[in-house]
Amino acid sequence: MLVHSRNMNTISPEKLNKYFKITKEAYSLAKKSKNRHANLQKEREDFLDMISRYITDAEHFEAKGEIVDAFAALNYAHGWLDAGARLGIFDVHDSRIFTVD
Repeated sequence: MLVHSRNMNTISPEKLNKYFKITKEAYSLAKKSKNRHANLQKEREDFLDMISRYITDAEHFEAKGEIVDAFAALNYAHGWLDAGARLGIFDVHDSRIFTVD
């Protein structure tokens, strides 16, 4: 029997806070990390800028009570983080918060 839970289809404040924490932690690690590709410094800066903008957007949406949009913006930010990690412009090795290793 398939049981549906409302919690699976709801973005609670607790869930949003959890994703803010994870994304900001990953962003901090990415900023501190080395770039394995010296020739991709411009791309690294572009990635960091986009990630920062999406986090700022998420904070803006949360302040307006637009929880779904805030969650979506965090997911975009984390997508950029994971892409940068996979490309090696963020030399990170934490599979708990990145899709690496």
